[in-house]
This record gives sequence, structure tokens and C-alpha cells, in this order.
Amino acid sequence: MSTVETTGERTVSSTERRPTRLAELFLLILALTGGILAFAMVGRSISGELPDGFWTTSGLLALVSLGAHVVLRLRAPWADQVILPAVVLLNGLGLAMILRLEQADMNGASASSQLMYTCLGAVVAMLIIWFLRDHRWIRRLTYTAMVVGLVLVVLPLVPGIGREINGARIWINIGFSVQPAEFAKIAFAIFFAGYLVANRDTLALAGKKILGLQLPRLRDLGPIIIVWAASLGVLVFERDLGTSLLFFGLFVAMLYLATARFSWIIIGLVLFAAGALVASSVFPHVAARMDVWLHPFDAELYNSGRSYQIVQGTFAMAAGGLFGTGWGEGDPYLVPFAFSDFIYASLGEELGLTGLLVVLLAYVLIVQRGLRTALAVRDGFGKLLAGGLAFVMALQVFTVIGGITRIIPLTGLTLPFMAQGGSSLLANWIVIALLLRVSDIARRPSALPVRGTVAPGGAMHDPIVVGGHERGSTPAAGTPAAGTPVRRSAADAPAGATPSSHPTEIVDRAPHDPDHRSGGEHL
Repeated sequence: MSTVETTGERTVSSTERRPTRLAELFLLILALTGGILAFAMVGRSISGELPDGFWTTSGLLALVSLGAHVVLRLRAPWADQVILPAVVLLNGLGLAMILRLEQADMNGASASSQLMYTCLGAVVAMLIIWFLRDHRWIRRLTYTAMVVGLVLVVLPLVPGIGREINGARIWINIGFSVQPAEFAKIAFAIFFAGYLVANRDTLALAGKKILGLQLPRLRDLGPIIIVWAASLGVLVFERDLGTSLLFFGLFVAMLYLATARFSWIIIGLVLFAAGALVASSVFPHVAARMDVWLHPFDAELYNSGRSYQIVQGTFAMAAGGLFGTGWGEGDPYLVPFAFSDFIYASLGEELGLTGLLVVLLAYVLIVQRGLRTALAVRDGFGKLLAGGLAFVMALQVFTVIGGITRIIPLTGLTLPFMAQGGSSLLANWIVIALLLRVSDIARRPSALPVRGTVAPGGAMHDPIVVGGHERGSTPAAGTPAAGTPVRRSAADAPAGATPSSHPTEIVDRAPHDPDHRSGGEHL
């Protein structure tokens, strides 16, 4: 807040300096230090010297991280200052583990490929922040996003481009492998946010109350039934338990955010439980996942290889103990797909429980900051978009870590920013870009004038004042009755007159809030 003195009067204007984002820069340096030291320790432990490409890997990671910081300072100075450093820390630790597995000659591990997709994801995220100045523009793409999401989900079933890997048909090959579901979750989050903003009143207010639960009308159940059926379709035809859980959970969570009706959570859980029960009874691959989850140490399951991965992952985390074996000192390569599906178990072996808690804390910070952004932003679409993206990040982390630690069955999803995979890295960097853009709008100082001040140049029009005279007084001839809008100038007020005790209202004939013009989106 600054005070500007003028001749004969004192004017108060609302100004605020652009943040220098020094807190983000300091946290970025700490995050980069953690990742670069991990690279060095991997090489020193395995070969006694810095690993090949150490300076290139470290330099590129520092370049994209500091470049993202500069872009945020220029185009989104009020954006959250914790999200980017947390992402850089996760990215650096994931790169170090993939490099460690590559040094052990594990088939499929490629730190250079992961670094390339990290740079690509960061560049795409910064381009989004640079050119997307207001997240509310995305609301125009509500139904386009729905179509794009459905197409992306169906693509793996198209003959010729769809690929089946490890029993799940979730990949397409277009010269390189892509997992479309990672991008479909973003498209569905945009669609759900736009749809629910437009229909939240109907979903929240209509319906009967039974046993203390406000139940929606049957016709309002249409969207959730469709999404439930679509998630089951993904599970049936693509054999992808994780993606079906992700899509359905995203929609139910956003329904609750939009309506604040706990009945949606109950209905969603009932539908999911019913679908899981039917799927485990009808589809053999789902029943096999359930058996592995409930009886991983069964000799028949282990010897046949069906529970081998989860048992080896459990042994790896047990070997890590509290503080881990140290970078390069464990045997994480004994776990199948230790660089992708089970990278969390690999980190548990070499960093121990302490390292795993650090990783979890970084994810908690990202999700917490996303939800805080949803609370702070002033438009309904932004609230639902930020809340949905934060929740889908939390749900994906929970399903991956829950599957590895046997809290829930294995789902086949990848751990964001850490597991090797170009589709996952690129999609999650886009999620971070959208969260940063919404947080910049949420934290940006309001352009509204300070209460009690008059805009420069004085009032453009005389106000419409409700309450023409004091209670109990007799109006003069031709004077409208009390409560009737009366147009009068402030100059007409008698000298020394005291304000009326009746409420007054200034009617703004040209509101500048875009939500006001469209009927409002505030939750």
C-alpha cells in the first residue's frame, strides 16, 4: 500500500511490488543440490568417479530449473513459490535412481531418455505459462476437452497403433510410444470443471433427503453413471485398473468439490465397490491382481512369477531399513521394472524409510499448495480445475505407493516426476503449469479500488441511492416514498448533513467482473 499526496487532498492508491521470488530461488538451489549430489554419489559408489555425462546432466537440470524460475518471475510473479522446487527435487532424485540402475546395466533403464523428457516437459510447461495469461480462457474448451479425452482413452484399442504390454493395452505407437491416458486425465479435469460450474446448482440443490443424506435426482445421476461405465470399459477392454480408478475418482472428487454434498462420495464409493466386485468375479486378470494382493507369499503365486515383483519390492524396502544402504550400495535391480513401476521400492532400499518420507513430503507439499490455490482463486472454474488437478496428483501417488506397499492391489500407474516414462513426465509438467497459472491469478492483488476512495477523475455518474429520507419524516410534495431509488448528486446534500441510517446502495451499471456478466461462478 502506498500513499500519494496531491494539492489540497490526500489520495490513497493500492499498489504492490512484484515479488522477487527469492524464496523459490533459494528452494530451487537446495533441490538442485540434492539431485546433483545424488548423481555424484551414484558414480562414486559404483565406479569411484563421477558418472559419464555428470556435468551435462547436472547442467541441463539446472538450466531448465532456473529457466523456469525466470519465466515465472516475468509472466507469473505471484505464482506459488514452493511447487516448482518440490517438482525439481522429485525429478532430480528420480533421475539419480534411473542413472544408478543404468550403471548396473538393468535392461530398459535410460537416464538420458528421462533427462530429455524432463527438459521437454519443463519447456512445454513454461510455454503454457508464457502464452496462457488467464486460466479462464480454457473454459471455452469444455466440450472439446471431453471429446479429446474420450478419443485419447479409445486410441489404444485402435488396431495398428494400440500396443499391449504386460497384459495391459494402454499404449499407442506413432513412431514412439505414448500412454494417452496420462493426457486424458488433464482433458477430463478441464471438462469436469467446466461442466460442473455450469450445473452445480442443480446437482447441489435438487433431490430428496433420505436417512440424513441429500440424494440427487435420478436424471442428475446421468453423468456419474456414464463415467462409471466408461471407467469399467477401460478396465474391461484395456485391462487397466489404475486408469479406470483414476478417472472415476477424479469425477467423484470434483462433484464433491462443486456441490459440497457428501452423498456424492457415498454414491461414488458404492458404485466403485460394486464395479470392483463384479470385475474381480468376471474378469480373470482382475481376479489375479486380487490374489497377488491378498496372498503375495503363496508358493504357487511366487514360483509362477505372478507375485514375484511385489515380493521383491517388499524385500528391497525391508533391506533399506531406516536410513537405507546408500546410493549405489543396494541391489534394486533385483526388482522387475525398478526404474518405472517400482522406483519407489528402489528408493526405499537405497534411501531407507527416511528418504521415502522426504519423497512423500514433497508430494504432500505439491498437493497441499494445489488445494490452497483452489481455495484462494476467486472464480468457480479455477477452483474446480486446481482442486481436480491437485486431487488427481494425490490419487495417482496414493495408488502407486499403495500398490507397492500392499495397501491396495497393484494398478500399473507410474509415480509422477520420478518413474521413467515420457508420457507421464510431460503430462505432469502440464499439470504443474496449470496449477502455477491458477495460483498466480489467485495471489495477484485485486484491481478493485480501495474501499472508501473515489476513482481518479471523480464519479462518472451520479449514484442511485436507495432510501430517500429519514424514517418518520414527512416527504415533501413530489418526493418518492422511502425505499424508492432516487438519483441525486452528492453535491445536493446539505452542508454538515449526517449520513442516513437507512441502507444505501450504489448500483454499478457496467460491472467489470467477467463472472458477474455470465451469471457468476463463485463457489
